[in-house]
Amino acid sequence: MSLTARLDRLALSRPHYKLLLIGGLGYSFDGMDGAVVAFLLPRIQELWGLSTASLGLVGSAAPFGFFFGAILAGWMGDRFGRKKVMLWALAFYCVMSVVAAMAPNFEIFLIARIFAGLGAGAESVIIAPFLSEFIPPKRRGWFIGTLAGFFSFGFVAAALIGRFVVPLGEDGWRWAQVITAVPILLLLWWRRSLPESPRYLISRGRIAEATEVVDRFEQSVIKATGKPLDPLPAAEEEIAKHEQKINIWNALKFMWSKAMRRRTAVIWLIWFVITFSYYGFFSWIPTLLVGRGITITKSFEFSILIYLAQIPGYFSAAWLCDRIDRKNTIALYLAGSAISAFWLSQSNDSGMILLAAATLSFFLNGTYAGVYAYTPELFPTWMRATGVGLASAVGRIGSILAPSIIGIFAASLGFGGVFTMTTVVLTIGVLGVVIFGASTAGKSLENINARAEQDPAAAGSK
Repeated sequence: MSLTARLDRLALSRPHYKLLLIGGLGYSFDGMDGAVVAFLLPRIQELWGLSTASLGLVGSAAPFGFFFGAILAGWMGDRFGRKKVMLWALAFYCVMSVVAAMAPNFEIFLIARIFAGLGAGAESVIIAPFLSEFIPPKRRGWFIGTLAGFFSFGFVAAALIGRFVVPLGEDGWRWAQVITAVPILLLLWWRRSLPESPRYLISRGRIAEATEVVDRFEQSVIKATGKPLDPLPAAEEEIAKHEQKINIWNALKFMWSKAMRRRTAVIWLIWFVITFSYYGFFSWIPTLLVGRGITITKSFEFSILIYLAQIPGYFSAAWLCDRIDRKNTIALYLAGSAISAFWLSQSNDSGMILLAAATLSFFLNGTYAGVYAYTPELFPTWMRATGVGLASAVGRIGSILAPSIIGIFAASLGFGGVFTMTTVVLTIGVLGVVIFGASTAGKSLENINARAEQDPAAAGSK
């Protein structure tokens, strides 16, 4: 009996939700750490006498680390296992966040932020592919979209930290970073009990280990639901052992083969567009609000409300992912983001700025729910983590560029010009996904990738 079919028949229950909680808390801490930087910028600018360009470097530091973390984690996740990468990336990120909190000068702070971003990027990349390999096709879009929604809790927590911890005193900005790091120690303990992905184990020829994991998971589902499992007909395993050496070069050749290049181009475009817009917006929103005549305290309060709008954005998109498909969900929320960005560019009244910014936050984060659900589905098991990592890394190029570009051009373009530029970028993303995106809802991971895996031109030297 196929191990993948046994996984796909399981009803969502407590064992799945345990994975969701552990993975989701990782995303919450990642989001908290990344978002809190925006609230540190005014304080460290005053402390070290930084220019606007230097502040832009701080905003780009974590995304720069994310770029390399995403590439490394993807390759390592396919080569050495999803679980190991999740654990070590989280530990590394925790240590670097503490180093940044203790930094005696700007240079050490900047370097620590880069390395913290490397750890967070590595962890963020590996969680969605890992969990997607456990979830039945009918609920996978909702489940992974909901997983991404945990980022929003981290952003709200960061806004609260920015409002209530950073202003406490001269070292408030240091304690803010310590707070983002400490809870991760508990999460590391929880993750010790995680199973390895059976799909990964099968692709590495470790069938006995995969069988043991599936057996235990089935028993835990039976215990949680109190119901016997539905019978399945005998079938051959859908994942064959991957004999070719797993490296980034072989993965790239496969991704840009004739059978795969269209979906690769689309997902890379989506990642770049959404991450450029997202980091451009959230890295600078407190500073831009201050520049609009809103006090620092009031801008932080506005930011809390803007971040709260993420929560319904993520979870509404997660709900839609299995109903109107990932592709259509992404297009809808990108279009909403483009309209909201234009609205924000034309706003002058503080109340209207808050409403437009919250709406933009809703749609930008809803797009991410679709993107996180969509990306792991587009690649076969043997290079799924690498494919997600490379797509995320392309997005990180946008996140590296956005804070610096906005920092440089904010003076000349102004508040309105910055968000008009964001509108154009988002519109390009909408057109790309509508015209070239592929449908994945309700299909097994193996069925989505069957044609590419069977195409000799796509498989390369397999």
